[in-house]
Amino acid sequence: MAISLSVVLLLAIILVVMIRGGSIKAGPAIVAALFGFFLASTGIAPSINNFLNSLADSINAIRF
Repeated sequence: MAISLSVVLLLAIILVVMIRGGSIKAGPAIVAALFGFFLASTGIAPSINNFLNSLADSINAIRF
């Protein structure tokens, strides 16, 4: 839960910065957000979630 909330917050911040910076307009941003919303309700959502969780675990396992 904490990872998904962090990813949502990070993506929201990136989206706001892109809209304010002029690199993406409000229309395409709304389309992208709706695409993500509807993608989350498809059958591929668990696979995407598992991939992101394994990616986060891999990054977490890196020791410096």
